[in-house]
Amino acid sequence: MTAKRVGLGVCGGIAAYKAIEVLRLLQKAGCEVSVAMTKHATEFIQPLTFRALTGEYVIVDDYDPENPDPIAHVNFSQNTDLLLVVPATANIIAKFANGIADDFLTSTYLASGVPVMLAPAMNTAMWEHPATKRNVERLRQDGVHFVVPVEGELACKTVGTGKLEDVENIASQALALLSEQGVSAHGSDLTGERVLITVGGTREAIDPVRYISNHSSGKMGFAVAEAAAARGADVTIVAGSTSVEPPRNVKVIRAVSAEEMFRSVKTELPRATVFIGAAAVADYSPANAAAAKIKKDGRDTVTLELKKTPDILADVAANRSNGLLVVGFAAETNDVVAYARAKMEKKNLDIVVANDITKVGAGFNCDTNIATILVRPTGAEKELPKMPKRELAHRILDEIVSLRRNQN
Repeated sequence: MTAKRVGLGVCGGIAAYKAIEVLRLLQKAGCEVSVAMTKHATEFIQPLTFRALTGEYVIVDDYDPENPDPIAHVNFSQNTDLLLVVPATANIIAKFANGIADDFLTSTYLASGVPVMLAPAMNTAMWEHPATKRNVERLRQDGVHFVVPVEGELACKTVGTGKLEDVENIASQALALLSEQGVSAHGSDLTGERVLITVGGTREAIDPVRYISNHSSGKMGFAVAEAAAARGADVTIVAGSTSVEPPRNVKVIRAVSAEEMFRSVKTELPRATVFIGAAAVADYSPANAAAAKIKKDGRDTVTLELKKTPDILADVAANRSNGLLVVGFAAETNDVVAYARAKMEKKNLDIVVANDITKVGAGFNCDTNIATILVRPTGAEKELPKMPKRELAHRILDEIVSLRRNQN
């Protein structure tokens, strides 16, 4: 499996140190990263830092006697799948937009034939200046991608738009762009697999206005779906209620209730080779949903009779065929691993991803997660630290790939 290559450009700004975090996130996602710095970037952080993390020479000056490559700006760009600049200053944006090539990074941009992504960081006045806006628009027209800055407190102690976006989001958008270009940092090790995944929460109607649901956003499930597609899988999503947009280039089927999700899964399952139950499916639904809105009529309490919903995960596992791998999630608040292991045994699952939703940085609506992955038949437990959901998605898929290889 060939790792994908990112050329990381670092410019002179106080946010330069955050490029280190972006580099580490890309490396954890399986990318090989090479670094180029502007001269002013070295006044904020030393090239030795990046050299220690990448094991490669960090290029600042084409004409430096220690530079091992006399045409480095050409070879650097030709040996990458993405050029990512973090942080991108107003100066570098202006140079890129106007074709100026007076240092290594600007020369590399002109020689590059791969996607380019910029993550700007600067003072609010500079970001909102007509010249910067004009340069950004010109680069967009040229096909350059932007991770736009966010509002926050800046180094100059003012508050406004211009702060570098969170490093997790920068890495995530860079990986998503690689995926859109048909480039996965993990190769195409899921080619031939047909992944069916449930995502989001379900809504169980009380009446035409009200429903029972949960806090699931769909972020984790969509991250798994996007990562699987990037690794060559044919992906179908059965999505309940979600607060984020699904990934592109996958089939999406909407299902509001647990019953609707169950029916959709049953329809799609015969062609699947991997089933991932990432949805937070309601365990119970109202036994008799009212046909009209229930009125208060002076009542202080209302009693609802609930009935069990179909157990989608258990049904899929019990009726599997043709080597279907079944993966479940266990969102718990206590005794997380014990409950997850019991779920694995009871439902005969191949993998369970367990997480404690009470932990900071885990659970619903977060961009990160903290999980323990349980894998059969060995029962191995792999405890993982807090990481972006996109990275966790790949860890889960790595286990699926490993199980499939052992089957074969």
